[in-house]
Amino acid sequence: MKDLKFNLDQDLVFFDIEATGLNVLRDRIIQIALIKYPKSGAPKKELVLLINPAMPIAPDAFAVHGISAEMVRNKPVFAQVADELFDFIGDADLSGYNLNRFDVPMLMEEFARVGKEFDISKRRIIDVQRIFYKMEPRTLSAAYKYYCNEKLEGAHDALIDVEATIDVLKGQIAMYQNRDHEDGDGNITKVPVRNDMDALASFTNDGNTVDVTQRLKYDHNREIIFNFGKYSGQKVVDVLSRDKQYYHWILEKDFSSQVKQIIKKLMKEHVQG
Repeated sequence: MKDLKFNLDQDLVFFDIEATGLNVLRDRIIQIALIKYPKSGAPKKELVLLINPAMPIAPDAFAVHGISAEMVRNKPVFAQVADELFDFIGDADLSGYNLNRFDVPMLMEEFARVGKEFDISKRRIIDVQRIFYKMEPRTLSAAYKYYCNEKLEGAHDALIDVEATIDVLKGQIAMYQNRDHEDGDGNITKVPVRNDMDALASFTNDGNTVDVTQRLKYDHNREIIFNFGKYSGQKVVDVLSRDKQYYHWILEKDFSSQVKQIIKKLMKEHVQG
């Protein structure tokens, strides 16, 4: 299964982040590992960076990844490696384990702080955890054991985790290439886990979610609505038209840069425009 070659029409970057904590808006990256598969079929490329977060590392986070403040004290801050990371990823599709909820939004916030807009709207995002949880609900170490029939040594080192994630995805493709998926409502998806990046991205992402923090979603008419607060369930453009203060409140509060980008765009195109 490790010899399986991905069927790519776009570069594909697997990545994993270790951070100061679990808050994607306030915590910072301290290690990132990336493996890039070029669509050309050229050999894969690796990039591993330790980053000085310029803030304390939570004890709970240290207990998981073992990266201490001393280990990153003399490392570059994110602003110093942002260009290298941005160029390495390029316009590639993205894959990883639980990256929808953690790695992608955290990376977007880090780029936003240094003035870079990391646009994911035209990228396919393949969350290996979502395939695993839908087909065989468990953890990365268990996934590795299940799909690769080996014990994962050194879990929570970013490079080891991202390499394991690659092997797990290959194992998933091999195991489920002829299997349909039936959800809790009896809806059947024909062979969703196959060597096709469109199919994998569609299967691992909620088509009704607009942003990675799930503050915005689509209604049945594909209109963007709020998924939080006093206007939950209401169309964003309608709310912004009658309550301009709410627009400014969102921009000032602790929402992700992606939510703010979407709100600004809707305001410009449908309210002010």
